[in-house]
Amino acid sequence: MGVWQSYRLRLQRKRFRLRAWRKRRELRLLRDRTAQIGAGDILLFSTLRNERVRLPFFLDYYRRMGVAHFLIVDNDSDDGGREYLEVQPDVSVWHTAHSYKRARYGVDWLNGLQNTYAHGHWALVVDPDEFLVYPFCDTRPLPALTDWLDASSIKSFGAMLLDMYPKGRIGAQPYTEGQDPFEIARWFDSGNYTIKRNKRFGNLWIQGGPRARVFFPDRPALAPALNKVPLVKWHRRYAYVSSTHTVLPRGLNLVYDEWGGEKASGVLLHAKFLSTFRAKAAEELSRGQHYAASVEYRAYADRMDDDPDLWCRWSESYINWRQLEILGLMSKGNWA
Repeated sequence: MGVWQSYRLRLQRKRFRLRAWRKRRELRLLRDRTAQIGAGDILLFSTLRNERVRLPFFLDYYRRMGVAHFLIVDNDSDDGGREYLEVQPDVSVWHTAHSYKRARYGVDWLNGLQNTYAHGHWALVVDPDEFLVYPFCDTRPLPALTDWLDASSIKSFGAMLLDMYPKGRIGAQPYTEGQDPFEIARWFDSGNYTIKRNKRFGNLWIQGGPRARVFFPDRPALAPALNKVPLVKWHRRYAYVSSTHTVLPRGLNLVYDEWGGEKASGVLLHAKFLSTFRAKAAEELSRGQHYAASVEYRAYADRMDDDPDLWCRWSESYINWRQLEILGLMSKGNWA
């Protein structure tokens, strides 16, 4: 990368950090339990709206994984989710009724919280429908992974977003609060993905899967990006650019081996397509707070009247992380 491009990226990172500092005024602290955060604790950051039905399993999943504290921005929920979070002993909660879109889809809010609370910690940034799977996750908690990353001088960990879906119509099997969503949405596309390298930021750009196949069949370039860098050993000089797809400094995006080898990586199991999806998609489309004039949610609305079946004859039923490694969707790299 040239000197001029490096300089421009540094300026962009400073601008995003300044935006985060300014946007802190949009957040109202409801429950502050950050005094409980200890040295070396793994922290989880999330922005959400009306996700009450998902919260019990989401919190329990990451508690069992080894997350010590949750820092959550509630974007004006009215389904009881905010009140539920406020009474959780390991959750700090902020509220805002300000525009999700004008906060760069929540990135400014979380950048600000990470810069305040996550400096020197491993920080995991996920949505309430994203569940991290990593090598040996069935026998080794998340602190074992971050200890290995620290020992290997690795500061970021990549994960591909893997859309999970049921066999049959999306709305056919009701999802209930506290239920493991993968009892219903246990299928995924094992192939059908495109990968290209973003020259400016150095990250891989991955698209495909059922959303490209069903909702963007004629416009695959508009399908959602599936590449993520959700786990970072945070420093207050860092900043996410676009959700967790891109982060600065640029080197944090190099979660793959440029020379043809394999780096350890994970998968984010994406439990979007449950019986709750139709109502959620309609709500988000009406709010108009998502990227590119909500093109993703417009595509959902165009198909949801048909209550589509995302399953196809090439669909795979999820078993465990080893299956995903065999399929080439994640790698244990040299972590033995």
